[in-house]
Amino acid sequence: MIKGLRTAIYPTPDLEAGKAWYSKVFQTKPYFDQPFYVGFEIGGFELGLVPDGKPVKHGVQAYWGVDDIAKEVKRIVKLGASTHSEIQEVGEGILVVELADPFGNLLGLIENPHFDRARVA
Repeated sequence: MIKGLRTAIYPTPDLEAGKAWYSKVFQTKPYFDQPFYVGFEIGGFELGLVPDGKPVKHGVQAYWGVDDIAKEVKRIVKLGASTHSEIQEVGEGILVVELADPFGNLLGLIENPHFDRARVA
Protein backbone atom coordinates (compact mmCIF):
# COMPACT_ATOMS: atom_id res chain seq x y z
CA MET A 1 0.00 0.00 0.00
CA ILE A 2 1.33 3.42 -0.93
CA LYS A 3 1.24 5.68 2.11
CA GLY A 4 2.03 9.07 0.56
CA LEU A 5 4.90 11.43 -0.07
CA ARG A 6 7.99 10.71 2.01
CA THR A 7 10.93 12.29 0.20
CA ALA A 8 11.55 14.92 -2.46
CA ILE A 9 15.08 14.81 -3.89
CA TYR A 10 16.74 17.85 -5.42
CA PRO A 11 19.97 17.57 -7.41
CA THR A 12 22.38 20.13 -5.95
CA PRO A 13 25.79 20.22 -7.67
CA ASP A 14 27.35 22.27 -4.83
CA LEU A 15 26.21 20.23 -1.84
CA GLU A 16 27.73 22.57 0.78
CA ALA A 17 26.03 25.62 -0.75
CA GLY A 18 22.78 23.68 -1.08
CA LYS A 19 22.94 22.52 2.52
CA ALA A 20 23.50 26.10 3.72
CA TRP A 21 20.73 27.54 1.55
CA TYR A 22 18.10 24.94 2.39
CA SER A 23 19.01 25.18 6.09
CA LYS A 24 18.02 28.86 5.89
CA VAL A 25 14.89 28.26 3.79
CA PHE A 26 13.51 25.50 6.01
CA GLN A 27 15.05 26.95 9.20
CA THR A 28 16.53 23.63 10.28
CA LYS A 29 19.76 21.68 10.02
CA PRO A 30 20.01 18.34 8.19
CA TYR A 31 19.56 15.17 10.24
CA PHE A 32 21.67 13.18 7.73
CA ASP A 33 24.80 14.76 6.28
CA GLN A 34 27.10 12.74 4.04
CA PRO A 35 29.06 13.61 0.87
CA PHE A 36 26.56 11.57 -1.21
CA TYR A 37 23.29 12.76 0.41
CA VAL A 38 21.99 15.43 2.77
CA GLY A 39 18.59 14.82 4.35
CA PHE A 40 16.31 17.32 6.11
CA GLU A 41 13.21 16.33 8.08
CA ILE A 42 10.51 18.84 7.16
CA GLY A 43 7.21 18.42 8.97
CA GLY A 44 7.32 14.63 8.82
CA PHE A 45 8.61 14.49 5.25
CA GLU A 46 12.10 14.54 3.79
CA LEU A 47 13.97 16.91 1.54
CA GLY A 48 17.02 15.15 0.13
CA LEU A 49 19.93 16.85 -1.62
CA VAL A 50 22.19 14.84 -3.92
CA PRO A 51 25.39 16.07 -5.59
CA ASP A 52 24.94 14.02 -8.76
CA GLY A 53 22.23 14.71 -11.27
CA LYS A 54 21.24 17.86 -13.05
CA PRO A 55 18.73 20.34 -11.62
CA VAL A 56 15.70 20.84 -13.87
CA LYS A 57 12.65 23.05 -13.89
CA HIS A 58 10.29 20.45 -15.30
CA GLY A 59 9.28 16.93 -14.40
CA VAL A 60 8.06 15.78 -11.01
CA GLN A 61 7.29 18.69 -8.70
CA ALA A 62 6.93 18.58 -4.92
CA TYR A 63 4.97 21.26 -3.09
CA TRP A 64 5.88 22.07 0.52
CA GLY A 65 3.04 23.19 2.78
CA VAL A 66 3.01 26.67 4.29
CA ASP A 67 0.50 28.65 6.37
CA ASP A 68 1.08 32.03 4.67
CA ILE A 69 2.29 31.64 1.09
CA ALA A 70 2.89 35.36 0.42
CA LYS A 71 5.02 35.72 3.55
CA GLU A 72 7.10 32.64 2.68
CA VAL A 73 7.65 33.77 -0.91
CA LYS A 74 9.04 37.10 0.32
CA ARG A 75 11.31 35.38 2.85
CA ILE A 76 12.68 32.78 0.41
CA VAL A 77 13.23 35.32 -2.39
CA LYS A 78 15.30 37.37 0.07
CA LEU A 79 17.41 34.24 0.58
CA GLY A 80 18.24 34.07 -3.14
CA ALA A 81 15.36 32.29 -4.88
CA SER A 82 13.60 33.81 -7.85
CA THR A 83 9.93 33.70 -8.73
CA HIS A 84 9.21 31.12 -11.42
CA SER A 85 5.42 31.56 -11.29
CA GLU A 86 3.16 33.96 -9.46
CA ILE A 87 0.99 32.84 -6.56
CA GLN A 88 -2.21 31.47 -7.99
CA GLU A 89 -5.39 30.00 -6.61
CA VAL A 90 -6.06 26.59 -8.10
CA GLY A 91 -9.52 26.20 -6.59
CA GLU A 92 -11.29 26.02 -3.23
CA GLY A 93 -8.87 28.43 -1.55
CA ILE A 94 -5.73 26.44 -2.39
CA LEU A 95 -2.76 28.64 -3.33
CA VAL A 96 0.42 27.47 -5.09
CA VAL A 97 3.64 29.07 -6.28
CA GLU A 98 6.90 27.90 -7.81
CA LEU A 99 10.24 29.46 -6.94
CA ALA A 100 13.57 28.69 -8.60
CA ASP A 101 16.30 27.86 -6.11
CA PRO A 102 19.86 29.13 -6.72
CA PHE A 103 20.82 25.72 -8.17
CA GLY A 104 18.21 25.40 -10.93
CA ASN A 105 15.46 23.38 -9.18
CA LEU A 106 11.87 24.43 -8.67
CA LEU A 107 10.72 24.78 -5.08
CA GLY A 108 6.94 24.47 -4.93
CA LEU A 109 4.92 25.92 -2.05
CA ILE A 110 1.26 25.23 -1.29
CA GLU A 111 -1.15 26.84 1.15
CA ASN A 112 -3.95 24.29 1.42
CA PRO A 113 -6.65 24.93 4.03
CA HIS A 114 -8.02 21.40 3.41
CA PHE A 115 -4.81 19.50 4.26
CA ASP A 116 -5.29 17.39 7.41
CA ARG A 117 -1.89 16.60 8.94
CA ALA A 118 -3.53 14.03 11.21
CA ARG A 119 -4.23 11.87 8.16
CA VAL A 120 -0.53 11.50 7.22
CA ALA A 121 0.44 7.85 7.57
